[in-house]
Amino acid sequence: MKRMLRIWSLVCLAIAVLTVSALADSGPKPQLVVRVENAPEEAYYLDLLAEGAYKGYTYGIGASAYSGLDWGYSEEELAALDQPLLDALRTAVPEGWHACTAEGTDGAPMWGQLYAESADAAGNPLHTFGYVGVPDTYRILMVTQSGEVFCSDVCTRLALQSSATVDWAAKTVTIPPAWVGYALQFLSTLLPTLAVECLLLPLFGFSWKRNWKPFLLVNLVTQGALSLYFSIHAVQGGVSFWYFFLLLPAEILIALAEGGLYTRLLTGRSRLRAFAYGVTANTASALLGLLLMEPVWRFVVSIS
Repeated sequence: MKRMLRIWSLVCLAIAVLTVSALADSGPKPQLVVRVENAPEEAYYLDLLAEGAYKGYTYGIGASAYSGLDWGYSEEELAALDQPLLDALRTAVPEGWHACTAEGTDGAPMWGQLYAESADAAGNPLHTFGYVGVPDTYRILMVTQSGEVFCSDVCTRLALQSSATVDWAAKTVTIPPAWVGYALQFLSTLLPTLAVECLLLPLFGFSWKRNWKPFLLVNLVTQGALSLYFSIHAVQGGVSFWYFFLLLPAEILIALAEGGLYTRLLTGRSRLRAFAYGVTANTASALLGLLLMEPVWRFVVSIS
């Protein structure tokens, strides 16, 4: 038994180190993806607007000063932009607002895509805006080559990375309800955990028919609470290096708690085996969680 626990500990440490190494240098940053349905057939530019009038170059000083366009595009890409269309977009910015990409953010930098560089599965153009300067409160501005303009009402970004959909034909903006992201993240975290611990139950000699009630009771209380907490954390703050340091102590406490509860609630085998099952099953589900936490979070972000 001690040998098994040592092996599990080493495996856990190895996966944790690999996971943290992957996340340490690539912590999540704010991002907003704007999907355009029924997009114009002609060329158009789309930008995010933030509150406050544009005050000029906001990054660097002197000859090294640069704007939002310089942050998002190379010199070759800047030269290829449609200057009349760019000027039309800047002219269409309402008073008291500024264009984050076409002009620049008044503070933290942000890169954006005036023209779509990718599309979703249905072929709808996608405009991605990212980095620390993405505004929490914003409007979406679209201007076509023929001069047609659409400026949305004020929108609020409720998650670190989220999306909005512009229906060009209807001139509307739709933002997914915040609860969708939380629900998807919660289920994506909880269900794999339940699956792993369920598969291990008979491997330790416990009858599923006799023990399904305590199994579900314990997991819904412990893993349910853990999944709820970390789902909220992931949606609001993303998955980063610090996520691991919150997860590790919580998983250790829950492993010990589940082991103790199973010694009293599981029937058909010894208490020692019940405790070993609780610790092993929780360790296995924690390792799976470490491997899945970033791809699951990115999947939830991509569809919410």
